[in-house]
Amino acid sequence: MKKIIFLFLTIISSKLIAQEVNIIPQPVYIKVEANKKSFTIDSKTQIVVVDSSLLSSANFLINYIQQYYNLKLNTTSVTPTKNFISLILNTRVSEFDDAYFLNTLDDGVSIIGASKPGVFYGIQSLIQLLPTSKVEKLSIKSVSIVDYPRFAYRGMHLDVSRHFFDVAFVKQYIDYLALHKMNYFHWHLTDDHGWRIEIKKYPKLTEIGAWRNGSIIGLWPGKGNENIKYQVLPNEIKITPKDAVIKTDGIRHGGFYTQEQIKEVVDYAAKRYITIIPEIEMPAHSMALLAAYPELGTEPNKKYTVAETWGMMNKYNNVLQASDTTFKFLENVLTEVMDLFPSPYIHIGGDEAAKVWWKQSAVSQQIMKANGLKTESELQSYFIRRMGKFVNSKGKTIIGWNEILQGGLAPNAVVMSWQGEKGGIEAARQNHKAIMTPENTVYFNHRQFVKEDSLAANKFSPLIDVYNYEPIPTELNAEQAKYIWGAQGCLWTEYITTPAKVQYQLFPRLDALSEILWSPKDKRNYPDFQERLKTQFKRYDLMGITYSKRYLEN
Repeated sequence: MKKIIFLFLTIISSKLIAQEVNIIPQPVYIKVEANKKSFTIDSKTQIVVVDSSLLSSANFLINYIQQYYNLKLNTTSVTPTKNFISLILNTRVSEFDDAYFLNTLDDGVSIIGASKPGVFYGIQSLIQLLPTSKVEKLSIKSVSIVDYPRFAYRGMHLDVSRHFFDVAFVKQYIDYLALHKMNYFHWHLTDDHGWRIEIKKYPKLTEIGAWRNGSIIGLWPGKGNENIKYQVLPNEIKITPKDAVIKTDGIRHGGFYTQEQIKEVVDYAAKRYITIIPEIEMPAHSMALLAAYPELGTEPNKKYTVAETWGMMNKYNNVLQASDTTFKFLENVLTEVMDLFPSPYIHIGGDEAAKVWWKQSAVSQQIMKANGLKTESELQSYFIRRMGKFVNSKGKTIIGWNEILQGGLAPNAVVMSWQGEKGGIEAARQNHKAIMTPENTVYFNHRQFVKEDSLAANKFSPLIDVYNYEPIPTELNAEQAKYIWGAQGCLWTEYITTPAKVQYQLFPRLDALSEILWSPKDKRNYPDFQERLKTQFKRYDLMGITYSKRYLEN
């Protein structure tokens, strides 16, 4: 019966979407009761919370209203006869995961969730029914909403290695994801350009690896470096001229999160039903690690430095030696990381490892021979499988970029497909979960306009392309498609140095991504989305969020 009701609501919803209600991502079903009175939130409105497990959701709403409307609401465990917002948990209300029902009448609002996250998602829709300017009384139209997500994985990434962002802004970023009903935050904590997480067993990772002495100026290869040429060949790296010296701004940059700060952010995200997936890069993208512990590289006597230039870093030796010493080091690192993050998933990178450095290393070749490995791609697979086995022994699962497919996929591994969709398709065909994050579409560090207002990565990912992206490839049959767990946007920060620039690159493409991942496929309508964005931009103005005003011109 429940399924029939939901199907009925879904079928008729296309005719009942109210023009004056502008929610992103688009709910499954909305009906505006035009003949009924609006509900008004004022200083006497109470939030009813009978189940104490919903208090964090109630507090999110209280804090939002207080911050943006200067109106302080209180909670109660007793439902009044009028002027209330009731939060209710009823696991039997829907067969869909994290579904919610939202009803507003003139005497009160009820949000019924099939789960605790469902209640929280209902609150996000309620927030989008609020006025977009600071007023004393908050009037909400009488509506009925039935809603649930399309994909189980709805993710967004932030790179804090290229440029470091403090805890306060990371929390703000998490709030942006929460407002869009996203449920995974991929925190890119280590790379060639900086190690950002305190590891107590190895203090030099942050004492040395968290700091670089400069950054190139402008787009890679950077101002003054235009004549430096790089060739990454199968057996050698050619850099001309041989005595090339990278020119940078000479400004020391860095920072890291203490373990206490990590715990604070993890708790903050958990109260918003967002799982943080930490990424610890290996076996490549390890220049910051090697600057601190050079003995773990294939050239242990070399003086490694934290990277100061952008672009593909495999032109420098940034790979770890696949030795027992390295594995023990990484196991100790991941043990501390896994103790901090309750996430069942740990991202270990696995991308862009130039095999030439292993080819040139006599020790690497001995390791290959001892383990019956014929190619360096098999050595990469050996590395990932060994770390995956360790992570599995701790009750967790690895995620890696699509290069972890090279040489054979580790058992249970989840593939994050960034080089187009091919890696995700291959993983799904092998019955492995895949997360679609194709660079050409959902990398939000790319330009959003042909002529950009400020410095951005020199590729083009306009809003319409993001909105029209479909995470399930047509090449997959129905059974294989079940392994497409969801999709994710990525924000790499080579050219992003301030919170305002993060916002500029993120919005409104995050809105488009959220609708891809939450809303039913047949509800997607770009012109309608653009109309709803007009209200969303007003809300961003209220919240002090930076975005391109060019979107207001059309």
